[in-house]
Amino acid sequence: MGPVELLHMSVFSQSFSPCGRFLAAGNNYGEIAVFSLSAALSPDATALNQKPVLTFTAHEGPVFSLLSTDCHLLSAGNGEISAWSWSELTKKNVKPLWTRRPNYKSSLEIPEINSMTINPRDNSLVVGGGDNNIHVMDLENGVFKTVLQGHSDYVHCVTVREREAEILSGGEDGAVRLWDSRTGQCVHCIEVYKYEVCARPQYGKWISCVTTDSDWMLCGGGPSLSLWHLRSLSPTSIFNLSGCQRQSTFHQDLILTVGEGAFVSHCLLGGEVKAQIPCTPQSLNTLQLNNNSTEHRVRP
Repeated sequence: MGPVELLHMSVFSQSFSPCGRFLAAGNNYGEIAVFSLSAALSPDATALNQKPVLTFTAHEGPVFSLLSTDCHLLSAGNGEISAWSWSELTKKNVKPLWTRRPNYKSSLEIPEINSMTINPRDNSLVVGGGDNNIHVMDLENGVFKTVLQGHSDYVHCVTVREREAEILSGGEDGAVRLWDSRTGQCVHCIEVYKYEVCARPQYGKWISCVTTDSDWMLCGGGPSLSLWHLRSLSPTSIFNLSGCQRQSTFHQDLILTVGEGAFVSHCLLGGEVKAQIPCTPQSLNTLQLNNNSTEHRVRP
């Protein structure tokens, strides 16, 4: 890759290996780079150690979403999902185990896939993207079994509220929808931008991130990042952060979030911004926690 391509590279997604020793990152050129964290983060690391141990082209379009299972790395490009063996990738063997496409209305339709998550309740893969729908695939047989329809514009993010058997999705239409994963029915629709405490018309109404922790939901995008109590369906905390937040997560008694701005924000559940950790890039697209480490990673 030449200097011009490197200058215009954006990393849209990342995922740690199940062992926590490797990090995969997907970019706007359809490439996935795999880094050895032990080599890159060693006190004696050189510039060579900090480069990927493996880089390969996974999709024709940008890799907007990466997700790891116990054995596999799942990647999403324009209109398709591929599975790769982590054990083979660490040996620098690049060959997809399978590639699947959701059941789109037209064979000519190639919408991007923006977000993926696993529903442990039934071992299914939940996918949201540019056709305004959420597709659910049975990971046992590789068949897409359900389509959740209701959003009127792109779906940017999906997550699972496992205890309540619910899927949550956020979209360009400004809505967060809660779906019963057993019936496929939408049980609630929260139009976040219509709440005065959340609304920021200057940024639009789109929802770029949504995540849950038991009875709590965190969402944001055009509207301010906000914490919601899902039983009462009401916002309890608003986070005074500039720009649009692109990805957020609960971590212990904190909320970590990234978006427009050269920092990772650490917030208290009550809404206070406790710290902002500086980063080199001026804007961050993705935030990932390494469950086998105390560290977290961000990517521009």
